[in-house]
Amino acid sequence: MRPLSPVPLRAMTRLFALLGLTAALALPARAEIVEETLSNGMRVIVKTDRRAPVVVSQVWYRAGSMDESYGATGAAHVLEHMMFKGTREVPAGEFSKRIAAAGGRENAFTSRDHTAYFQTLQKDRLELALKLEADRMVNLVLAPEEFAKEINVVMEERRMRTEDSAPARLYEALMATAFQTHPYRHPVIGWMDDLKNMSVDDARRWYEQWYSPNNATLVVAGDVDPPRVLAWARQYFGPIPARPLPARKPMLEPEQTGMKRVTVKAPAKLPVVGLAWHVPRLTDPRAEREPYALEILAGILDGHASARLNQTLVRERKIATDVGAGYDPIARGPALFIVDATPAEGQEVKGVEAALKEEIARIARDGVEEGELRRVKAQVLAGQVFQQDSLFYQAMQLGEWTTAGLDHRARETRYARLREVTAEEVKAVAVKYLVDDRLTVAVLDPQPMPEGKPEPRANLMGAGHVR
Repeated sequence: MRPLSPVPLRAMTRLFALLGLTAALALPARAEIVEETLSNGMRVIVKTDRRAPVVVSQVWYRAGSMDESYGATGAAHVLEHMMFKGTREVPAGEFSKRIAAAGGRENAFTSRDHTAYFQTLQKDRLELALKLEADRMVNLVLAPEEFAKEINVVMEERRMRTEDSAPARLYEALMATAFQTHPYRHPVIGWMDDLKNMSVDDARRWYEQWYSPNNATLVVAGDVDPPRVLAWARQYFGPIPARPLPARKPMLEPEQTGMKRVTVKAPAKLPVVGLAWHVPRLTDPRAEREPYALEILAGILDGHASARLNQTLVRERKIATDVGAGYDPIARGPALFIVDATPAEGQEVKGVEAALKEEIARIARDGVEEGELRRVKAQVLAGQVFQQDSLFYQAMQLGEWTTAGLDHRARETRYARLREVTAEEVKAVAVKYLVDDRLTVAVLDPQPMPEGKPEPRANLMGAGHVR
């Protein structure tokens, strides 16, 4: 899940890009951030933003699908569902009812790297959210009858979101092919056979292994008094004892030494082709430069109407109806740079794949002009700046960076590094990383559609699962 910006981001960033106003983008004012590590190892981060009497509270567990073992995939997401099934003090369903009665909203999401639980409330109801979260961190009741109902809900979710969606099945196959040994090859929701054979004991084992204060981070953002928030954190989370965590062994993906291909046959109106290259993730925000160059490269290829893929494949050559490029440098595991396209009716997949590669090759061969680079930087920076208008995103960025093992205080470095990216650096990462030996190609071979079934939009960028 990714929260949407509350402003018309595309229109605003396009205006900045057209004007080349990189320097005109004012970075967010430095907000007060206070943090503390409780005696039990739980990290607490509080960011003050007084623009509205609202607060966002998030509890992040550093446990996602990458921590699952073979035969138990989907456990992280199933446990996320079970966290709403009650404790000794708060019966099943009461958590959501109490937050709603307080005028708040709540939900949770699971990804490859983490599981997070969040609430948005009026600032004077924050204590309720913290008290409820602390209670279910340690007092969850995993009743067999509740598990039996919820595992069926999860399996139906998999049928609807993955098995009945051709693009989702293609993305699943792409990840399972691109990664040979790393657990990123498993879907966040789990393989169906593992879900069918999962028991309440599997969920309990996951809860006991990972749901500990020394494996969690509390992030609070909004119109709050930091000392008061820290006092509540000590009051409600502080008494929960730390527990030994399972040893996390290094999980390095073997270097890919040749192109991989996978074809998925599924009901769809049009084919889809996706290309994914292994690239580095961000591990040292202050010292590294390549991840920032890859972010700018993704912006050059996609992100606005005049970006290269849309301009060339969709508007000029009219061989594709939809194109995209994406790269997320914030992760605990290895990263991918992905481009995808939906061929226009009557166009061959091979031709569209070749056109995608040619756009990459053109950058590797000819580089990027300074004017284009300046406009794309303005757009990428504008996206970063405007997202700060969302309290949820502010909190999520803190939680995501911290859970990925990055120093959240280096976030502002990202703006400076993106501004510093040169045309030579963009060309260099295209030459170095977007090569066939690092490439996995996934193709959707469309089969006849059931009558009346809508065509889902292709999206190979991936996402977590929301309850």
